[in-house]
Amino acid sequence: MATVAKKATPAAIAVLRQATALRPKRKRASDGLLPSAAHLKASPTSDHNTGLAVDLTHDPKNGIDCAEIFEYLKTDKRVKYLIFNKKIWSRERNGEGNRNYTGSNPHTKHIHISIEEKHSKDTSPWFSWMDRPVYNTVDQARAMALKLKPLPKKKESK
Repeated sequence: MATVAKKATPAAIAVLRQATALRPKRKRASDGLLPSAAHLKASPTSDHNTGLAVDLTHDPKNGIDCAEIFEYLKTDKRVKYLIFNKKIWSRERNGEGNRNYTGSNPHTKHIHISIEEKHSKDTSPWFSWMDRPVYNTVDQARAMALKLKPLPKKKESK
């Protein structure tokens, strides 16, 4: 049997911590880092076994929409592959786009994020787009802009 990591990598841990910090009310039922014995037996080559994978619960009502995350994380250099809602995307086969995923778990309740080993210690923000305000109309954007304080005027040098 393959050796299993005793601890998840800092990058994998950061995914769950950052998601919770951004969306504290999110559900965590399908969150996961290291494999259970059943998972290890069913998927002996899974990146969970090395601590390089994380499962994040799909909870759009509380701000964790894994369909959105699936699309955004394709641009993150740390991502090796993603699985969500019967689809898989991998950096290695990027040219093929999203492919059908036929594994025993369709990943409809969570997104699986596998991390490139060389980025295992990178804890920089995983969800930077979630911090940005979204305005549905021009009027909303203008109203927010009016609330911003102008920068102080530069002093002229003599």
